[in-house]
Amino acid sequence: MHIVDSHAHLDFPSYAEDLDEVLTRALEADVKTILAIGIGDGPETMHRARDLAVKYAGSTAAPRIFASAGIHPQEAAHADAAALQKLRTLAADPNVVAIGEIGLDYYHFDNPDSDVQQAAFLAQMDIALEADKPILIHCRTSDLATPQAKERFGPADAQGDLLRLIAEHFSSRGGVGVMHCFSGSADEARRALDLGFYLSFAGNVTYSRFPSIREAAQLAPADRILVETDAPFLAPQPFRGERNEPARTRTTAEFVAELRGVPLAELAAQTTANFERLFRIHT
Repeated sequence: MHIVDSHAHLDFPSYAEDLDEVLTRALEADVKTILAIGIGDGPETMHRARDLAVKYAGSTAAPRIFASAGIHPQEAAHADAAALQKLRTLAADPNVVAIGEIGLDYYHFDNPDSDVQQAAFLAQMDIALEADKPILIHCRTSDLATPQAKERFGPADAQGDLLRLIAEHFSSRGGVGVMHCFSGSADEARRALDLGFYLSFAGNVTYSRFPSIREAAQLAPADRILVETDAPFLAPQPFRGERNEPARTRTTAEFVAELRGVPLAELAAQTTANFERLFRIHT
């Protein structure tokens, strides 16, 4: 069996002491490919995921690692000319198969202004189109934003703004990508699918308080779904509250397979094929 973790932050400090062991456990759980997300601590360190892909290339003791690179919306104020040029350089690297995670986030009061976030998002979508690579979308629903953030950002809705910008500036120009850790409504899932995007499901699909995520996981076409950890975050039940790691992609995959009424092996094969097709790679 071959399971792909399509979104893990392997370069985060959480794994500084035991990354080799984490990767060994992933292999033992049949997680044989990982997409390491290259946002770092900000633009100055977004190369670290690419460096991990190079470090572990050819290792028989670790899964195959691919990388992305991008400027997270919380770091949008730092998306200056130098940072965008660095992203263009990374986008040309064969180890970097996607741009992201990028998007919009009106969830926290101290996030950059919405116009700053949108400008950074548009610039990075342009880079992705230039490089002919998919994008990985970060978007927290504004419905769950902190009260202070709701007061600051007003009626603006991050999901609505994001889908509009993708439709106007990316999908219309042939761009494709992934709604990472999909957490929206069934209607938002359908809108994303209509734009040609894939939906990736993380550990929060196992949380009972989010029935809309489960609904999306059931309605998504088989050829448009992925599974992920978003490690070190969002450990699935029964590990909720612990540090997440790529091995637990299997737990989420088991849950999604049960939701969809298919064997785990079938879901694993389908999501692996989807990953290979979207990122134009052979795992």
